[in-house]
Amino acid sequence: MNSIDKPIKEKKAPLVEKKYIVTFILITSLFALWGFANDITNPMVAAFQTVMELSAAKASLIQFAFYGGYATMAIPAALFIRKYSYKKGILLGLALYAIGAFMFIPAANLENFSFFCISLYVLTFGLAFLETTANPFILSLGSKETSTRRLNFAQAFNPLGSLCGMAVASLIVLPNLISDVRNAAGEIIFPTLDAAEKAQIRVHDLAVIRDPYVAIGIVVVAMLVLIALVKMPQIHENKGAAKTSGTLKRLFANKEYREGVVTQMFYVAAQIMTWTFIIQYADNLGISKAIAQTYNIVAMVLFLCFRFGGTMLMHYISPAKILAAFGVLAALCTLGAICIVGYPGLICLVAVSAFMSIMFPSIYGIALEKVKTEDTSLGAAFLVMAIVGGALMPPMQGMIIDCGTVGSLPAVNFSFIMPLFCFIIITVYSIRCIRRF
Repeated sequence: MNSIDKPIKEKKAPLVEKKYIVTFILITSLFALWGFANDITNPMVAAFQTVMELSAAKASLIQFAFYGGYATMAIPAALFIRKYSYKKGILLGLALYAIGAFMFIPAANLENFSFFCISLYVLTFGLAFLETTANPFILSLGSKETSTRRLNFAQAFNPLGSLCGMAVASLIVLPNLISDVRNAAGEIIFPTLDAAEKAQIRVHDLAVIRDPYVAIGIVVVAMLVLIALVKMPQIHENKGAAKTSGTLKRLFANKEYREGVVTQMFYVAAQIMTWTFIIQYADNLGISKAIAQTYNIVAMVLFLCFRFGGTMLMHYISPAKILAAFGVLAALCTLGAICIVGYPGLICLVAVSAFMSIMFPSIYGIALEKVKTEDTSLGAAFLVMAIVGGALMPPMQGMIIDCGTVGSLPAVNFSFIMPLFCFIIITVYSIRCIRRF
């Protein structure tokens, strides 16, 4: 056979083009930075509940403030990026992140729970800018056909930051909280102390909570300086064609996108509820906060491993099909956590994280797959704004936990019916997408 007659193999597009490698590495590092903030904050709900003597519902306002910042700032972030650039959006995001972290200093000095909530609210203004910018920036660093896989790969580094946040919480913060000291029966003794002893312990414990945020603020400032000095590709939208009214009309006429925004809201709610209240679940079994946090670390290791594994599978199986399978498995594990009282139920709850692993980037990528390039930043903003699910649902789950028992089940077990409902929504969305694509 003549060489000219041989079939030519179609060359597959690279995951990341060589000219974008440095930019890809720097932007991917941001995923770890907001992962740290997310997962050092989750166990703080239980810490504040004890040291500030709050109900589970009120303590979960930490999550309301944290994820409420996303809802407030996602759209302004998208409009800022449209007017200026991805890089300027990242720099502003890092600046706000650092300011919020440093606000923990006066919050601890004043011993004011509301001030801590405001600090986290400002911090997440920065995270909203970073997520609204970094996700579409990663999607743009290569071909459209590899965009969802590329985002899953970049998002796989988010759990590394999350693991660092969990490790700091587990090894540095929670073990050093005097307010969590227990008696021989496993009961917390802090509520039985007099006012003077409580005041002294509160000063110590709030300083323990404050210090990791101040440390990450310093790291964020260093990252801001580094990115400011590095030249990045000028990838931007076609601003002339992208009037906001036209963009909104196109976005919400797109079924995959419209339903994807709603689904993302339920996913984030499920993730935050699962990782926040695993400590209360373990506490109901007589496990201390520091030990309970190690279960969260195991959950995050599973999350990380399955995200890398899921990203590799996407080379052979469509993201929507993997999302459907993982949605069913996450729902089954959550059902086990609800119905099984004891350590087996806790193991089921830990296993949920394995199947949540690919959900956020997969929903994100599927939702934006048919969105026009000029509509990407605003489309990304609504998907980031959907993180508000993490603000709305945890306080509701906290209210269920405060009930003590529901029927024959501990209320903390029954409360996981809320993430179960979320996983059913995710599964339905993925099946609908499989039929459409």
